[in-house]
Amino acid sequence: MNIEKPKNKGMVYLVGAGPGRADLITVRGAEVLKAADCIIYDKLANPALLTYAGADAEIMHVPKRIGTGSFTQDQINKLLVEKASSGKTVVRLKGGDPCIFGRGSEEARILAEADIDFEIVPGVTAAIAAAEYAGVMLTDRNYSSQVAFITGHEADSKQQSSIDWSVLAKFPGSIVFYMGMGGLQFITDQLIKNGMDINTPAAVIADATFPNQRITTSTLGLITDKCKQENIAPPAIVVIGAAAFSDTKLNWFMKKPLFGKSIVVTRDHHGNADFAAKIIQRAGNPIEFPTIKLKPLTNTNEFLHTLEKLSKYDWIIFTSTNGVCIFFDCLRDLAKDARVFASTKIAAIGSRTANSLNDFGIKPDFVPDVFTGKELGNQLISHANLQGKKVLLLRSQLASVELIDLLHRAGADVDNVPIYTAVTTRSDCGPLTKQIVEGQIDWLTFASPSAVTAFFEQIKPDLINSGNVKVASIGPVTSEQLKKIGIKIDLQADEHTIDGLLDALEESEKHKT
Repeated sequence: MNIEKPKNKGMVYLVGAGPGRADLITVRGAEVLKAADCIIYDKLANPALLTYAGADAEIMHVPKRIGTGSFTQDQINKLLVEKASSGKTVVRLKGGDPCIFGRGSEEARILAEADIDFEIVPGVTAAIAAAEYAGVMLTDRNYSSQVAFITGHEADSKQQSSIDWSVLAKFPGSIVFYMGMGGLQFITDQLIKNGMDINTPAAVIADATFPNQRITTSTLGLITDKCKQENIAPPAIVVIGAAAFSDTKLNWFMKKPLFGKSIVVTRDHHGNADFAAKIIQRAGNPIEFPTIKLKPLTNTNEFLHTLEKLSKYDWIIFTSTNGVCIFFDCLRDLAKDARVFASTKIAAIGSRTANSLNDFGIKPDFVPDVFTGKELGNQLISHANLQGKKVLLLRSQLASVELIDLLHRAGADVDNVPIYTAVTTRSDCGPLTKQIVEGQIDWLTFASPSAVTAFFEQIKPDLINSGNVKVASIGPVTSEQLKKIGIKIDLQADEHTIDGLLDALEESEKHKT
């Protein structure tokens, strides 16, 4: 491929996206994604990684061998050169590691010929990740001191195979085939034909690192038929050798309590993303169904007038992380910072809200032991003499009056200033309704009364009560709203935070096993 050297060349990063899970990308990989002008990603790169992209980045999907809309390698090579030649910073995002059966060498060579600067950012290759997420130890001093990585799909243009089956059949270690599902019968036949024992252990790991990960084990002679019986499909890694019969107790990922559980999250878009990431860390399968959108009220006259007199308050109370973030977003827009609090004392409803304040340089003076508005009021009253004190509540417009009443009874002069509200946002109910009807959903989670109201404006309560899906609530206020609608509650978190809710879900699933 002859390429004219450009005058104003950019930079190309060949980045390994890792084996599947978005959080398994390297720190360097995430860094360059954030800086990219153009991201060119393939079929095996998790689209969730695109959340790292800047708002103005050009995103291009270049899948191969899928019919209409697919790209050839020559087309991708040309695209890389064209984008870099226009002076752009380009990220070529490739599944696994870019240079382990990923054609990274071809792309690097094309860039070098075009005199375009490039950097290779290694990724966690699929063989290593799949094995370790399935508890399959490719090396162990007791049975395997060698590992061989083999492609199960050689280039179509090759006249002769580069795989020496006679050597491979005698290999005294772990053999891992990439892209081997389509030719699994051919692979096993060649190994057996060249002398490998038909009873050699074999394993196939599909959808590695994801909540739907599956592992099928058998012998070399039977593994193909067993994969057909269990409907194992690509993407998958094939492991042959003693490692394939690793101790099942080492399969740490698939033993997690939430592994494979489909959990619906019903917060706003930002809250859902945060919650979903935590579910993925615990091996669950998050299903995002946004019900609300947070609307700041920091441009109202009431709030702006209050902001000018913050130093007159003895206590300022935050009752959510949303309130903290919206408040400080407003301060930033007004070119102000945490100094507006002066000597005023700060109370936070719980550890999450306290941590959000810490992020902005504020250490709360008071955090209750139990994270509800009622307990915040009761414990603050016990902690401090509020008689005649001026107290400011900065919170949701939809919050109950219970905390206000408690503080008034303690003699406090209370100003309740809403800084945000939640408005209903509509989602496509069809896919979720179908999943509920077909029994594919394990848990519905609710983290606020407003999310409860918005969800059941779109999904009929009878669908939930008559099905097998279970309902989990973050705390008593949310539970009360569920009860008003007539929804049976299966679980309420002891600690009224997202982490507390996840802990409760894990405990519930542990008791089932």
